[in-house]
Amino acid sequence: MTHQHEYSVWAPHAERMRVVAHDASVEMTAGEGGWWHATAPAGDYGFQIGDDDAVRPDPRSLRQPRGVHERSRVWDASAHDWQDGDWTGRPIAGGVLYELHIGTFTQEGTLDAAAERLDHLLELGVTHVELLPVNGFNGTHNWGYDGVAWFAVHEGYGGPSAYQRFVDAAHEAGLAVVQDVVYNHLGASGNYLPLYGPYLTEGRSTWGDLINLAEPEVRRIILDNVRYWFETMHVDALRLDAVHALVDDASVEAGRPHILEEMAIETAALAAHLGRPLELIAESDMNDPKLITPREGGGWGLDAQWSDDFHHGLHVALTGETHGYYEDFAPLGALAKTLERGFFHDGTFSTFRDREHGHPIDVERSPSWRLVVSAQNHDQIGNRARGDRITEALTESQLLCAALLLYAGPSTPMLFMGEEWAASTPFQFFTSHPEPELGRLTAEGRLAEFARMGWDESVVPDPQDPATFERSKLDWSELRRDRHARVLDGYRQLATLRRELPALTDPRWTRNRVEAFEEAGVLRLLRGVPEAAAGGDGERAGAGEGGADGAGAIVGRPRHETEARQASAEIVINFGDRPQSFPVTHQRIRFRTHPDVAFSGELSLPPGSGALLT
Repeated sequence: MTHQHEYSVWAPHAERMRVVAHDASVEMTAGEGGWWHATAPAGDYGFQIGDDDAVRPDPRSLRQPRGVHERSRVWDASAHDWQDGDWTGRPIAGGVLYELHIGTFTQEGTLDAAAERLDHLLELGVTHVELLPVNGFNGTHNWGYDGVAWFAVHEGYGGPSAYQRFVDAAHEAGLAVVQDVVYNHLGASGNYLPLYGPYLTEGRSTWGDLINLAEPEVRRIILDNVRYWFETMHVDALRLDAVHALVDDASVEAGRPHILEEMAIETAALAAHLGRPLELIAESDMNDPKLITPREGGGWGLDAQWSDDFHHGLHVALTGETHGYYEDFAPLGALAKTLERGFFHDGTFSTFRDREHGHPIDVERSPSWRLVVSAQNHDQIGNRARGDRITEALTESQLLCAALLLYAGPSTPMLFMGEEWAASTPFQFFTSHPEPELGRLTAEGRLAEFARMGWDESVVPDPQDPATFERSKLDWSELRRDRHARVLDGYRQLATLRRELPALTDPRWTRNRVEAFEEAGVLRLLRGVPEAAAGGDGERAGAGEGGADGAGAIVGRPRHETEARQASAEIVINFGDRPQSFPVTHQRIRFRTHPDVAFSGELSLPPGSGALLT
């Protein structure tokens, strides 16, 4: 006996709607607000809009078993027997994120295969596993940012049931799950939403037509999708892609909450109901602390946001690259500023943008964990011409210097899959559009983009070539090999220290002291120092008065010096190309990136090395 199912769809401009389920085409009844309803057999289904007999997938489809162009399938999320009843959640504060792409994290490229690797993340001190977008996209493999089915999990990854199993496995391991979601645009192929109603509006972002946030039902589908991941799929946090492309000026001008604030309002209400923390992390290039300022403080109430400034400052310090948006980060003081005040561009002039950019963070009140920072991530690797990792250009010691600043720095660290063992595999931009013309345009657009940036077009891989995707898969056998094993051991040591030393998770910006010595290429970061000392109670010898070519010694000392020193930690990194001997306030080396780092009255640092002392 075929079960019946209640179907509903929003199609405000349609004069006629039919649902096609199995072999039956059933007329739908118009309801209020542009909604249509009908009862028809459960199973694979789609909608016929107006008098067009073409069958289109459901805009709110929970499953697309044959791809985003074909019929949807009724899926019962309640059939899963959840095993995470004891899971109480894990807030971002004090945590470590790990970003991965399901299709390339393992050779199998599935959620079930990824779940088998979760123990590896625990050894790195990871608390949150962040998945690149998994919702339905056109083709067999993709980064995920060309998605068109917001609710459906890509079948190649295992579909929605596999996603539930993955979340269960993560929670059993003690890991929170962060899902990357894209609400700022829809992919170029398989986007049938405009046929149903005014989902899009005038204007374009870098990636496509703007979402029509002035339409209440479009806002509602986004807010319902937020709720779906939290409530139905038991996800713990969402990473909101490129929120600067969510244009919602009309709401703000009318005195209504911006869509991001509305997400925060509904997420907070749902968290109170479910009894576990639910959090929102924004990817934004605006450098605007309004996003992460609590609503009661006049902000939008998101929990955290990515900060690229740390990445750019660290990348320049390690590699010396200063083209494009790296130009402003050439002085070591740029990196120092991100460690002390969060944003480098906080109202300063951006050469790349040719204008002033950003706003300052209130370091007296805002906790430092609200910024998520990385040395590598999918964007900063995949949007290079070859998709090459910094692994290719740096020594083991330099790679561990990056890890040292991540784990010991003031913000929330995020690792990108494979960086912890200096993976040799690239992460290249790949697509699998079945439409030849779309594939050609994608490849040509990629080449034109890099040509504008001055990159060598000849090294840019074809995103449509299946080999580009295959090259990007991690090689897990590397973990046991020489260089890779040593770097991995360093990450594990740093994870242990982060758990052990309270200073490394202290969220107070005002308890950090940062100094950059440009000529020597040396950076020193004190964590957990008394606020009076961090604010400048202790004086510092001027340039040229100490070791490291002007890395002077501390002259003034805070009261209770011994207690303060025991509670604090000191990180010193020599980014320069010459050995340095550097005066320090702590004497016990807890971590060194190079075997020749030593302390004998002063800290001896080979080129491209660093240490953590207590």
